[in-house]
Amino acid sequence: MFSTPVRRMADKTQVFPLEKNDGVRTRLTHSYEVANLARSIGNRLVRTKPGVFGSPEGDLHGPVLLATVGLAHDLGNPPFGHQGENEIRRWFEAKATNSDIFMPKGMEGVPTPLQQDFLNFEGNAQTLRLLSCLQVSSGGYGLDLTATTLAAVMKYTVPAAKARKGANASLKKPGFMTSETEVVDWVRSETGLQEGQRHPMTWLMEACDDIAYSVLDVEDAIKKSIVSAEDVLAYLHREAKKNECMAAVAKQLTKDFEKADAHASPTQAKEIKASYLRTRLIEALVMTATGAFIANEKAIFDFTHQSALLEEGLPGGELYEKLKSFAKSHAYNHPTVLRTEHLGAVALSKLLDWFWEGITDRQKPEDPLSRRRTAFGSYVYALISDNYRHEFEIKAGAKKLPLRYTEMQLLTDMISGMTDGFAMELFADLEHLRNA
Repeated sequence: MFSTPVRRMADKTQVFPLEKNDGVRTRLTHSYEVANLARSIGNRLVRTKPGVFGSPEGDLHGPVLLATVGLAHDLGNPPFGHQGENEIRRWFEAKATNSDIFMPKGMEGVPTPLQQDFLNFEGNAQTLRLLSCLQVSSGGYGLDLTATTLAAVMKYTVPAAKARKGANASLKKPGFMTSETEVVDWVRSETGLQEGQRHPMTWLMEACDDIAYSVLDVEDAIKKSIVSAEDVLAYLHREAKKNECMAAVAKQLTKDFEKADAHASPTQAKEIKASYLRTRLIEALVMTATGAFIANEKAIFDFTHQSALLEEGLPGGELYEKLKSFAKSHAYNHPTVLRTEHLGAVALSKLLDWFWEGITDRQKPEDPLSRRRTAFGSYVYALISDNYRHEFEIKAGAKKLPLRYTEMQLLTDMISGMTDGFAMELFADLEHLRNA
């Protein structure tokens, strides 16, 4: 909670980039909410089924661990959320097509499996790197977190070269970069996990993330007056014909809204209805996730479970899917979001170009400490975080990975560490200098 990457999330996008309304969520408030939900579900499980986390000690520490991984789960996300991830991938794809970026002349090239760390750049993999390598601490291992904590943070369990779309929940995206293979090996040796196996706590963290964004992204759309609470209720009624969970929630919300209209002014009623909506929807999804975890407990602890807790075919799972669909139609694809995401993508593309120049345009290409060939390149390189440059220079000197790989990683470390506002301000400043 006291680390810089956590504070930076206050200016990173949840849904609405560069939002001026302080009542709308950022990535930080989203992460706090995921942490709170995770702790609550952990406590609920301990009360419902003592020993669920293996022992009295496990029951004591389980909810705390869940809160920790809930807070940390999005730390590696670049500015502008998933649009930022997509822009980093697009930049590397374009460079791979139009240049010899992966196979530079006079330098060791980047093997095809390692190229996937960048062509399929993933914020979850960057999270593990941030936690285990990029923060300064007395132990020298990032934030010096326990193996169990790092294991539970790993939503995905394979590197990019082994990730497969359409595979089960833990294999469909990259969970770590090649550079963190030794960290992952240590985590597995300490916890007993094998490749492809998720830590049991990860299923709960994932469910809390799913609950938070499916419900609260809709609430933010209400806060911005893009939709109303009545719009959401009408949608639930339309979709609830064959779903008992949705029907029960819609029926209760109808009573709640009538009560709000009867006892509050129109302005107050709007806030009260949004609160009712949030409470009822979260309650239904928390019960679904908790029930799914208990029902699948043996498979989860045997590491044979394969699908997200809210995708188990339970009635509450359909509620989750319908809320995602509503948010996609009314929030994620709203013109104000798409416009700002476009501006962010333009800025990130240019920043990637400029920082790549600062990292690689050296007098001695084989020497990462060599002077940059231009004043602009020297200035841009000097802007990179001391932590990141130190890690780059250590890894480059160790020569366990190709120099070109470590250069690319320094680039993605810097870009993904930026906040939305910082990225836009830096883009404007560097564009002015570039054109001077």
